[in-house]
Amino acid sequence: MLLMRCIVNELHNHKLTGLSQNLRRDMTKEEKRLWYDYLRKLPITIHRQKVIGNYIVDFYCAGVKLVIELDGRQHYNEEGREADRIRDEFLAGLGINVVRYTNRQIKDNFSGVCKDIEKRIFGTSSTASGPPSPQGEG
Repeated sequence: MLLMRCIVNELHNHKLTGLSQNLRRDMTKEEKRLWYDYLRKLPITIHRQKVIGNYIVDFYCAGVKLVIELDGRQHYNEEGREADRIRDEFLAGLGINVVRYTNRQIKDNFSGVCKDIEKRIFGTSSTASGPPSPQGEG
């Protein structure tokens, strides 16, 4: 675990630090909701807008090597999907799993998203009807 933290910190692109700080200040409405209404209350450390390599991830839980991404419409065109694929491969190479939720899922199925995250972080079973669909905005 300590080795993984060292690797992630070594890969930190300091040129992105200012941008990540701005992104924390200017979170989207959906990011704010997930952060303030759920993630920051968890008994495990979650980082917002974490720099890993040449990427800034929305939320990162080092304890379970999990990245949580909230995707708006820009992620569902060909260019966005390809950029996400390349980024996800890089993170997977570090042993980091990426889970994506759409902004629509945050709006329409917030409790389902939270239950799915809880399951991924703590391994708890959920009574929900399964994880939210990873499909696009609608």
